[in-house]
Amino acid sequence: MYARSLGVYLPEGRLRAEELAALSNLPAEVVREKLGLLEKPVPGPEDHPAEMAAWAAERALEAAGLRGERVDWVLSIVEEHKEYPVWATAPYLALRVGAHRAKGLDLNQKCASLMGALEVARGLFATRKEVRVVLVAGGYRNGDLVDYQDPHTRFLYDLAAGGGAMVLTREGPGLRLLGLAHRMDPSLALAVKVPVGGTRHPFTPENLDGYRLRVEDPEAMKVRLDATSIPTFLAVVREALEEAGYTEADLDYLALLHMKRSAHRAVLEGLGLREEQSVYLERFGHLGQLDPVLSLKLAWERGLLREGGLVALAAAGVGYFYAAAVLRLEGRLYA
Repeated sequence: MYARSLGVYLPEGRLRAEELAALSNLPAEVVREKLGLLEKPVPGPEDHPAEMAAWAAERALEAAGLRGERVDWVLSIVEEHKEYPVWATAPYLALRVGAHRAKGLDLNQKCASLMGALEVARGLFATRKEVRVVLVAGGYRNGDLVDYQDPHTRFLYDLAAGGGAMVLTREGPGLRLLGLAHRMDPSLALAVKVPVGGTRHPFTPENLDGYRLRVEDPEAMKVRLDATSIPTFLAVVREALEEAGYTEADLDYLALLHMKRSAHRAVLEGLGLREEQSVYLERFGHLGQLDPVLSLKLAWERGLLREGGLVALAAAGVGYFYAAAVLRLEGRLYA
């Protein structure tokens, strides 16, 4: 299975570090250096998650030289916060790109959803011989749900907006998938959530302002993540590398989701990588599950991916999911 092409859509609007600092009462230097954010894309009036996913999907298909009717499966990784609260998006993406004969699934592992989609796609290619083309696409604007006055959700201040897509094909050229790894931390299952609007606490006129991402037990979550986050990131990358038959010494590039600057450096150091072997998304913020797609596109445009080069993708999603993928570039990547 090959990742043949990539598509990215980013809104034109930007929220800059100084503006975020004013919203959050943080020094601008803390936003820039500690949170690792110079600016991030913010949505305009038409930048809705499934719509942004469709725009990215159109770009990915065009880059691959494929029409929508060639798509066999659509795997939607559009985020739960989207145009309508109870709504499946794979059929809408198929409609938008003209994939009228495609089958589809909606998938969600929060910010690790891309790796879940790669796992599902690998299974489709392995078990269904008629499958030739799989489209993975998502849109993200969970930045709407951030309360910049809540210091316990400071790690979410980088949440941004955008769309990303990947066209997967049975044959190359592109990035050939060699290994995948997944882990969960059930102890953090309830740690981060929107506490109102569901069946436990339905909306009332009094609780509408509570429709924001919150941390249930900030101190317990911090203790747990301080002890496990970086080691688990390293573990899933090494596990995916082992399946692929490689070690971290063979890695050429790491597509890592946006995180605070010190954590990004810790992951690179743990894998023995130099800073130029990754792109730090300080001008993009965190596009959730789409960060690895954006990172790969930027790396391709900057000449950081070479023929035969080994690439790892790594991500985590609240819940808590960790996942990694290892791919090797065989021929051209269309991005």
